[in-house]
Amino acid sequence: MLKTNISEIEKEQNDLYNSFFEGSGEEANVSFDVLFAGKLYITIKIDDKTYEYEEPEPVGNALKQKSLRKRYCLRALYKALSAKTGKTLPWGSFTGIRPTALAREAIENNETNEFSVTEFLEREFLISHEKALLCSKILKNQHGIIKNDHLIDFYVNIPVCPTRCAYCSFISSEMKAVEKIMPEYLEALKKEIRLVKQFMFDKALIVRNVYIGGGTPTVLDEKSLDELLSELSFKVNEFTVECGRPDTITREKLEVLEKHGVNRICINPQTFSDATLKRIGRQHKKEDVFEAYSLALEKGFEVNMDMIVGLPGESGGAVKKTVDTLLDLYPSNITVHTLSLKRGSLMQDEKLSNLKNLNKILSQTHQRLMEAGYKPYYLYRQKHQLGGLENVGFARDNLMCQFNIDSMEECSSIMAVGAGAISKRVFSLENRIERQANPKFLKDYIERIDEMIEKKKQLFS
Repeated sequence: MLKTNISEIEKEQNDLYNSFFEGSGEEANVSFDVLFAGKLYITIKIDDKTYEYEEPEPVGNALKQKSLRKRYCLRALYKALSAKTGKTLPWGSFTGIRPTALAREAIENNETNEFSVTEFLEREFLISHEKALLCSKILKNQHGIIKNDHLIDFYVNIPVCPTRCAYCSFISSEMKAVEKIMPEYLEALKKEIRLVKQFMFDKALIVRNVYIGGGTPTVLDEKSLDELLSELSFKVNEFTVECGRPDTITREKLEVLEKHGVNRICINPQTFSDATLKRIGRQHKKEDVFEAYSLALEKGFEVNMDMIVGLPGESGGAVKKTVDTLLDLYPSNITVHTLSLKRGSLMQDEKLSNLKNLNKILSQTHQRLMEAGYKPYYLYRQKHQLGGLENVGFARDNLMCQFNIDSMEECSSIMAVGAGAISKRVFSLENRIERQANPKFLKDYIERIDEMIEKKKQLFS
């Protein structure tokens, strides 16, 4: 249990506390007091031991001072918890989900520069050298970041899957449970697209990239896909559709995507172990991935693929086998996820025994991809991620997925339609973001569709 007198950072302090104790069965009584007297005098008591730290006076405008107070307090708490437990965390005192955005902001604010960002992250947030260096590489590899408030990305959400994966906590429905309501959902979705498109035209908003995600959009049949894609008549360089489950991919569906200008798809094996696929509730086998990938190449799509490190029952050898297979296939993008077990997942309470060398296995995976010519280009973290680790996207031959960069770095506005979709308006000159979330469940979304359209108009007015 943690008690603090600094309410403005209480959430981050609890996140950091949980990172040290979550899953260990251990806990500690922590009290946290800060005296503001020019400098910050921080006193932390953990059980019967007291730790004292002195930090410099935060300088700058009010917002900057608040940010520095948070940084110094979290850094002190990290030092105390590390001393108490004997543990270190790969991401140090940083509790957020976008460390590269943090690094970019520091460069823009002249706290550091692109040549010394590794040292900055190590010094200011106690991030490990390996992770700080990874951030630095990603910043150098990212291309196409344009801060223009009239350029936006367009996202369509299909929160439906053939079955639910055991590790998944997204609000996604199994197709068999929502088949009857799907036609009504798709009509509401098309209505939202049409009215939002007209509003975007009136406001001179230009679509840069289109991304259809979920869920698994290719759970829809060819006719439904064709009708939906007919509404998305944007001239863009990058049009991506998640086809995550290979058992939903057919030649006919790929021909529909090709007809409407889709040029990138996602096929997500997660692992090439049939035993693991069965264990996590996926109905396909590795051969289905090979077949779907062959069809995608035949049609000329760029292909993104995902894998997960930390799946139950998988050793380092199983992970290596998956990496070997991915390198043989040589897709445009490979994203390496670390398993995250959030509330609501079927595996939430499962005891995982293969975590001892997780960071080492993840590092070896990253290194092998880079040695094969893949460059890391986006990174994000999730809560309850095993080992406090991260997800990293790699691309070969500069074939980055621009939507991934825009979304993860929050550098571009996103008009998002469909149940569970979250629109974001980025005010680049003011350095702030406003959001508008659609209802998560299909029935609620259908009933409130007119309200959601009006809220989008307000957001982008």
